[in-house]
Amino acid sequence: MSAVDTPRAVSPAGRLDTLLGKYTMYRLILLVLAALAAYSLLLNALGWLTFGIPQMLVHLVLCLGLTYVSNRALAALFQVRPHSESSLITGLLLYFLFWPSLMPLDVAGVALACILASASKYALAWRGRHIFNPAAAGAFVAGLTGLNIATWWAATPAMLWLLVPGILVVVYRTRKFLMAAVFLVVATSIVTSELMQAGTSPGGALWQALAQRPLLFFVGFMLTEPLTLPPRRWQQLALAGVVGVVFAVPYNFGFIANSPELALLVGNLLAFFLGQRGGLRLTFTGSRPLTPSTTEFAFEPSRPVRFEPGQYMELDLPHAKSDGKGRRRVFSLTSAPGSGTVKFGVRTAEPLSAAKKVLLALQPGDQVSATAVGGDFVLPSDPRAPVLLIAAGIGITPFLAHLASGAGRERDVVLLLLARNAEEIAYATELEASGARVIARLADGSAPPSFMSDAGAEGRLDGESLARLVPDIAGRAVYVSGSPASVASIRQAARQAGARRVRVDSFSGY
Repeated sequence: MSAVDTPRAVSPAGRLDTLLGKYTMYRLILLVLAALAAYSLLLNALGWLTFGIPQMLVHLVLCLGLTYVSNRALAALFQVRPHSESSLITGLLLYFLFWPSLMPLDVAGVALACILASASKYALAWRGRHIFNPAAAGAFVAGLTGLNIATWWAATPAMLWLLVPGILVVVYRTRKFLMAAVFLVVATSIVTSELMQAGTSPGGALWQALAQRPLLFFVGFMLTEPLTLPPRRWQQLALAGVVGVVFAVPYNFGFIANSPELALLVGNLLAFFLGQRGGLRLTFTGSRPLTPSTTEFAFEPSRPVRFEPGQYMELDLPHAKSDGKGRRRVFSLTSAPGSGTVKFGVRTAEPLSAAKKVLLALQPGDQVSATAVGGDFVLPSDPRAPVLLIAAGIGITPFLAHLASGAGRERDVVLLLLARNAEEIAYATELEASGARVIARLADGSAPPSFMSDAGAEGRLDGESLARLVPDIAGRAVYVSGSPASVASIRQAARQAGARRVRVDSFSGY
């Protein structure tokens, strides 16, 4: 999404958000894992790892090759378009889970895990959505056969130099710091306590827990996988605590004992029952231009969609020629829950991604898949709590569902809309009917529609100017939506103006 009214000097957080926003979540994780794989080969060449280069290369080729080929074969069997990035991510995860070896039984175990991981996406699925993390499912079932057991060898001190920065990048991009912290506190506390009871010093116990157990790799690349998480933040935090206990507490029930992969599968199953279970088929019913640079797309879902106003939906938009931005894209839902129609407002100005070209080429009756519903950009549960909604450009979209659900009539709502000019104000008719007080700040100084208060366009939006526009901002819950750079700037301005609580919803990767 385009930035509107961004600062002259972008903050470090804004620059980082803009940089990471160039990559989809799948592409970013793939790049980080690929860098870690290359780093592991370098460590082995330097003598810091002792697997042997031939073993590591064969292991890497086996994991990547088998997951890629088996995924494409199964996709052809089930007559669906394969998601190649997902299969490569699964292959790299299995590379770090199993010990590199040339022993025939070990190789057979890894090969079985790769095939089972791909098969789990189709066999262990509900309405087109896989229930379990594929790598964990493949590793767990392969372990039951006795051919090979996952060792999670990425949990070695030499890997930490790149592993920790890589995990921080991924967790920052997914905004899952708190979830990761909950898991790490719970699991690390249990593991450290057990080691101390065995006679290890507190410092040594903590070091072993973080450097020699797969807690960091697990939370960075496995636990926070978007497709196997519940939709709400409180659910994710509760899940992190439960998985932390199952991960760290030792148990043995004969052929099943505690392992990271089993802990994750338990968490995946719990998450499945908390969210929108299964994928959806959306039938395209039509589109309409919102502004010269934005378009609304409407779909009829194959079954009722469970979501809260402010949440998003992930669409699977296959295209023949990839542009590096991936085929799964996230869009805020603009329709009200229970309306029977699913709508999205999308920026469609050039340059267009391949996924957006797919959207624009849809004809009535065409179908696309929705793979997940999630997000926590919801208004306070208390309808008496006043709110300030700040939308930069097409960042208005998550607020449309709030207003369509009656938020503007049921509570005290102020909407501050930032746009380039009057022509770029989307959903003007809906905003006028919403009951919210709307303030427009147009960059070119043009006049907004008559029902909106004109905030002018002098200077950039900072704390002082925001406080003049909304004098009671300190008493309002503030919600900010827009491009990463816009969100970073507006969040800073809101805090300077006295806002005590600011929630953000950045549009990245478009």
